[in-house]
Amino acid sequence: MSLLELDSVVKHYAGAGETVRAVEEVSLSVREGEMIAVHGPSGSGKTTLLLLIATLLTPDRGSIRYRGRALSSLSEAATSEYLRRDVGFVYQSFQLMPRVSALENASLKLLLDGVGPRKARDRARPWLERLGLGERMNHTPEQLSGGERQRVAIARALVGDPKLILADEPTGNLDSKRSLETVELLLHIAHEQGASVVLVTHDTDAAALADRDYTLRDGRLVEGRRRDTERESARSQPLPVS
Repeated sequence: MSLLELDSVVKHYAGAGETVRAVEEVSLSVREGEMIAVHGPSGSGKTTLLLLIATLLTPDRGSIRYRGRALSSLSEAATSEYLRRDVGFVYQSFQLMPRVSALENASLKLLLDGVGPRKARDRARPWLERLGLGERMNHTPEQLSGGERQRVAIARALVGDPKLILADEPTGNLDSKRSLETVELLLHIAHEQGASVVLVTHDTDAAALADRDYTLRDGRLVEGRRRDTERESARSQPLPVS
């Protein structure tokens, strides 16, 4: 079933003597357990699309529904709960707290949701280890590389087991090996935990791993590739016996 549905969503910005059509009549349905990728050049509207889904921007027209409910109809409290509990947002700019350890940064979302500090740290620790930061948990952002800060931001987004993961260039500061591992982790979370992942990226190799791959051109979404049939066929094959 569809977890997220966008219907003819429009978002324009007033520019210097012109209108920037960041998102233009975008319709999209994302099922539970599915990862989709949206790629395109800088300024094509990819980040705007994620911010609309996260209710951090309001569409000019059209509707966005989560579990069948229009996001525009949510109260302020319900919107806050949607962002805390349902959405994991990987920000391109990291948005980590300075002079606070990687472990505390990764725990932050749980702390804001009322989880006790010890339990929050216990839940964040495995994600940092999984992302290769087991030896860097007590380092602050100032002591971490750009790629390490990116991985802390990813751990923070995943720690609450969100049902909808919005990833804004999550591999932008990672080397090719870490990029592949990170996208495969997101794909695994989608398939094994039934989450929906919307990945926006410049990286065509990362986009190629998704179940469906779209290009955003002049604010319009163009579907380029669908792997559903291939994936279902692969799943139906018997596992090798060792």
